[in-house]
Amino acid sequence: MYQLSEQAEPVPSGSSRTIDIGYIGGGSQGWAHTLINDLAQCPDLAGSVTLYDVNYEMASKNALLGNRVMDREEAAGDWSFEATRSMDKALDGADFVICSIQDPPGETFVHDIDVPQEYGIYQTVADTVGPGGAIRALRAIPQYRDIAATVRERCPDAWVINYTNPMTVCTRALYEEFPDINAIGLCHEVFKTQELFADMAERYIDEAEDVARDEVRVNVKGVNHFTWVDEARWRDRDVFQYLDEELDRRKPLFDRESGDLDAESYWVNNEEVALDLYDRFGVLGAAGDRHLVEFVPWYLSIDEPAEIQRYGIRLTPSSARVSDDEGPDEMERYLEGDAAFEFRESGEEAVDIMRALSGEGTFVTHLNYPNEGQVDGLPEGAVVETNALLSGDDVTPLCAGGLPDEVESMVQTHVTNQETLVRAGFEGDLDLAFQAFLNEPLVTVSRDEAQELFAKLVELEREYFTDYDLDASVLRA
Repeated sequence: MYQLSEQAEPVPSGSSRTIDIGYIGGGSQGWAHTLINDLAQCPDLAGSVTLYDVNYEMASKNALLGNRVMDREEAAGDWSFEATRSMDKALDGADFVICSIQDPPGETFVHDIDVPQEYGIYQTVADTVGPGGAIRALRAIPQYRDIAATVRERCPDAWVINYTNPMTVCTRALYEEFPDINAIGLCHEVFKTQELFADMAERYIDEAEDVARDEVRVNVKGVNHFTWVDEARWRDRDVFQYLDEELDRRKPLFDRESGDLDAESYWVNNEEVALDLYDRFGVLGAAGDRHLVEFVPWYLSIDEPAEIQRYGIRLTPSSARVSDDEGPDEMERYLEGDAAFEFRESGEEAVDIMRALSGEGTFVTHLNYPNEGQVDGLPEGAVVETNALLSGDDVTPLCAGGLPDEVESMVQTHVTNQETLVRAGFEGDLDLAFQAFLNEPLVTVSRDEAQELFAKLVELEREYFTDYDLDASVLRA
């Protein structure tokens, strides 16, 4: 195990290294476009990207877009894109596999968000924990078993990069199906915490100007979306020590009224929950406030949706989860020449990671990976989020230490639930899954109401639960 050290920059070899990427979820209008953007600006890797999606038409359009972008004079990358109807073909001989899927379709989000509200349970995201996160996990596990089995058959030495939520359960399912898989989960939530410390460095350190996010090193520990930071450094300076000043500067926290944020984005984040957790426990919550509040029972103990605005965030209505009109329209504008695909700095790190794992230098970042002791106090093999060193086809987690007892206890509850959901998914056992559902901190209703809610969610999405024994379960009670 390594201690966290300064970031090492990638060292290009002078010529493009050729790799093959299989992309599961290649019809995406988000991550796929980000990947095209980043590969087009990468001169030291080249190769092919094979896009697989249940929506073959959208994967085909992404392939067409990718090839057109690579033909542009300003594109530094040399990549070809092809869509396929077969996951086997997409992964055959791949060096890297990228997963960013939203399947089942978005309407399942409507049930995951709206049905618990009938029982007075409110969720800000509903994709990681809580009633919605648990049901989403149960839908995802069979899909990730299929992905892992295909990797085992078609590209057993490939590195799998997962972006799909629930991040921890999906990544853990890959390892449960294929223990020798090389898989990591990537999430951008900690980036926002680095930006917070970059702003603090500029505010509290005289010589700090225009501090970039990636100049700040943070010690990350926990599970995805419930990560914590207890160290932050800019160059040789301790920035974490200024959190007390930052907290005093922002107090009083939570002084808004219902309705104050009605004009704000559903995704607004004022980092007040993260700072409140620091105030209570001495470590900073290192994810967006909308995620953090779902892991504990108290912030979402509200009677009306607008009450959540007290904490500087908004509830995301289910309508915002299924309204994706801009994606396909934007794609058509690109392909018809009515809009230009603009190159940008995405801030994402998949290409940096592929570069390092292909032998082009080293790279340090935070990622989700089975616990080998990098987080003290959490079970071995459970997927945790910490920093890691990537170099030469190897991932080495960096020692993050332990968490304060109270925080560890909260994190452990979710680790237990996630492990139980994975076991239930592999056994097809909904009674076991209900144990995890009942243990979710947001499930604050009676046991009978919780069972009724669980059964209703499964029944509404019954077509996605064919891998489970629906008859021998609480659904019959």
